[in-house]
Amino acid sequence: MHSRTSHEPFAIHDSVVAPGTQATVEIPVSQQVTGLRSTLPLRVMHGSNHGPCIFVSGAIHGDEIIGTAVIQRLLERLAPAQLSGTIILAPAVNIYGFAAHSRYLPDRRDLNRSFPGAEHGSLAAQLAHCFLQHVIDRCSLGIDIHSAAVHRYNLPQIRIASGSPYLSELAMAFGAPIIIESPLRPGSMRALAADRETPMLLLEAGEALRFDRFAIEVGVAGVLRVLAHIGMIDADDGLADVEVPLRSSRSSWVRAPRGGVSRRECKSGDVVREGELLARVGGLFGENPEDVISPTDGVVIGHATLPIVNQGDALFHIAEIDGHGHAGEHADSIVEALAVSEPPFPAAPLLDEDEVL
Repeated sequence: MHSRTSHEPFAIHDSVVAPGTQATVEIPVSQQVTGLRSTLPLRVMHGSNHGPCIFVSGAIHGDEIIGTAVIQRLLERLAPAQLSGTIILAPAVNIYGFAAHSRYLPDRRDLNRSFPGAEHGSLAAQLAHCFLQHVIDRCSLGIDIHSAAVHRYNLPQIRIASGSPYLSELAMAFGAPIIIESPLRPGSMRALAADRETPMLLLEAGEALRFDRFAIEVGVAGVLRVLAHIGMIDADDGLADVEVPLRSSRSSWVRAPRGGVSRRECKSGDVVREGELLARVGGLFGENPEDVISPTDGVVIGHATLPIVNQGDALFHIAEIDGHGHAGEHADSIVEALAVSEPPFPAAPLLDEDEVL
């Protein structure tokens, strides 16, 4: 783990932030095609009191902008004078994709597969290296915020690496509707942070290029609860009254059996049983409809929002849940809650949004 900050000023790049204050820092990354400088914009909130240094990031995929909205609202709720430690806020890590409404960088690389990067590598490698050097390596915890792809919606969910009781505890403190255990992917920010022994929570919530009120509210409340849990703000983290969360380590995509127009019967957040009707897909006149059936017991954690579908399009993402009876059950301690919610099987890879199209 990284050292905790002190009451001394916080130095980052060419800026120095005094205790109890905040500052916007722009770290140069590269030049645009116009020759103008491109920067990584950060807001540093340096607390008056001793505490850890953490980061909250959004839009590492440039069209996944929910994190930007969450960070804006956190800035309205937090004050450095009442903060213990330091928070580095990065509302648009992939500033290139953010401006272009694109998941990718101009070189068509995925920033979240480009870590640790290189100072003199590709554009993606340079940006990844910049974020590693100035943010990840300074912090003892990261919260990275994503959303589903265009024309998809994700139920707010926390994704963590398996086998870490501390991450499980933080995920429960966050309080999203479901916790998903998923393996680390090579080149991802989460894998890099794990190599640096920096625990990370990944929030998936909402839809690309959209501000969704529910997703934003879950994100803001969750970050504040984590800050309270690790002692950075003076507030109740709610764990004294913890409810056993839904928790899963396996999921599957359900695809359209034919092309046509889909009529959904279920949505993200619904608990479904094996064999339950999820949707019907018929022709332009509604003719010859075919049923879309759940292959397993679980919770719908994502769905397609565009009803016009081709045969084979991914329509529903279902997280397998073992023993629905445990969901919502009160636990007498955080240790008991962690034990009860542990998935019964090893974590399986989750496909990226662009891999399921």
